[in-house]
Amino acid sequence: MKKIFNYAMYVSLLTIALSFTGCQDEFEEINNGDEPTAISANSSTADLIQRTSSNDGSCDNIVDGTSCFQIKFPYTVEVNGITLTIESEDDLEQIEEIFDSVDDDENLLDIIFPITITAGDFSEITINGLEELRELAADCKEGGEDDDIECIDFVYPITLFTFNVNLEQTSTIEVTSDRELRLFFKDLGDDNLISFDFPVTLKLYDETTITVASNQELVAAIENAKDNCDEDDDDDYNDDDFNIDEFKNELVECVWFITEFKRDNIDQTPQFVNYILNFKEDGTVVTGFTGATTNEGTWSTTVSDNGAKLTIEFDSSTDFNLEWNVYDIGDDKIKLYNGDSNRVIMKQFCDEDLHELTTEGVSEILRDCSWIIKSVKNNGDQIDRLLGGALEFQPQGVITLTNNAMVSQGTWAITTNAQGRFVVAISIGDEGAVSFEWLLSDLKDSIVKFNVEETFYELVIVKKCMDDDDEDEDITYVKNIFDNTEWNVALFSENDDESTDLYVNDTFYLANDGTLEIRNPNGVVLSNGTWFVYRNAFSGKLEMIISFEEGSNYYPFANDYQILEIDETRIELKHENDTGLYDHLVLERA
Repeated sequence: MKKIFNYAMYVSLLTIALSFTGCQDEFEEINNGDEPTAISANSSTADLIQRTSSNDGSCDNIVDGTSCFQIKFPYTVEVNGITLTIESEDDLEQIEEIFDSVDDDENLLDIIFPITITAGDFSEITINGLEELRELAADCKEGGEDDDIECIDFVYPITLFTFNVNLEQTSTIEVTSDRELRLFFKDLGDDNLISFDFPVTLKLYDETTITVASNQELVAAIENAKDNCDEDDDDDYNDDDFNIDEFKNELVECVWFITEFKRDNIDQTPQFVNYILNFKEDGTVVTGFTGATTNEGTWSTTVSDNGAKLTIEFDSSTDFNLEWNVYDIGDDKIKLYNGDSNRVIMKQFCDEDLHELTTEGVSEILRDCSWIIKSVKNNGDQIDRLLGGALEFQPQGVITLTNNAMVSQGTWAITTNAQGRFVVAISIGDEGAVSFEWLLSDLKDSIVKFNVEETFYELVIVKKCMDDDDEDEDITYVKNIFDNTEWNVALFSENDDESTDLYVNDTFYLANDGTLEIRNPNGVVLSNGTWFVYRNAFSGKLEMIISFEEGSNYYPFANDYQILEIDETRIELKHENDTGLYDHLVLERA
């Protein structure tokens, strides 16, 4: 597991030291008869109060890797090539979604400077570059821990009194936030005396509240609560703070399908397609291919400060026999790892998600509509010339492939193998790249995935129906935008290598029938192609397939893109290559 940032994410970022005044060795009270109980501004009690009201910088650890400060909103970051404006804590979830969409966990994040950071004492500093950020982080504590106390919070408003050395009240202050309380202490001198207007209410990490009536009770409440929760101050944004009971309930809720498997640094994913792990409440786990003979083993979990671990043991197989670290859990997915050479990604499916299919049922699904080719890989190599081609599974075992106006015909048949898994045999005489016995590896809504068993051959197709009354609103919106409209190339890059200048004089003409033309300034058609927009049922992302005939000068545009942004005037598309680099295409309305 690793997350790659451009500012030494592997070096522990340490907490910026909060500028507290010197503390005495014990908590002290100053009481003079009937006068209100007071404490000095440099006492240990005051230190506890300041730590409880300090600014918590851990919410944006996914960006800056440290909890010693927080970047002030708004600011801009570039995440895996996608530019985001972060305007609130909710926007930080977009970064995690982008990171989690890349299963190899190799992610890149750039902060666009200048930025303003807010320290624990709510002071603000403008940072103009990466080196300044590193210098500030260098003074932080190892592991990302900071001095602030997050397991208990003050409930506002709170009234405080100040006193002179003669214990004469000098002012009354009402504070309504941590910031106001922290800045109130910051402006006090070491000899100033202050007191709360008790009772004071505090909220614990579990949302319960406690009321205190004196400094002694206040100190006791903070001391008792300060270490009772995980403050999540480390820079591993994806540890998700597992609760052992919630984790166990998640495991046993439904069955888990293997979507990626690596053991001893060898990718064994093709051998585990349609392989399940079914965790039982009694600590047993059943594994095997769906519809085939299964094996039974045991499982157990632990949760500590170092995260959650899942131990699996089988007598008849050693593939899964490890103590696995749980890297990520959410969106019906679990990622496990053990060192750099062992990795499992599992996708959860419940009864309502599982297709109770028969051979005839699969045949009916395939015959229902035409299918657009999203991806074809032969021995790991992408066959780009078939991108966007349309397969039609017709009755009587006839199949046609329409690819850039060229139509090929062949046969298809569906059977089951010895393990009871569905196999679709396709034979198109003049198109060997799809002529295989394809093992049905995944079927979800409008996408079907096939592979050739124990090889790196893959076929992914997307359903395209002529009349779809339940069509996604976003897809309808995109189709309406592409209703015979013209677009100029504002940006184009392959493998992050920009070549926009080669196409600035060309115009994309997108017709509402799914065809497109490239025209020069005089309106002459230079090349023909197709476009198709769909919702990826696995990722939930809106995607677009653009295809051109092989040999066309515009063949580099052919790709299966994720739609990052689209409106009536601008379209931004991105495709991640197997190299980890990106192709970008930005079109602007002519």
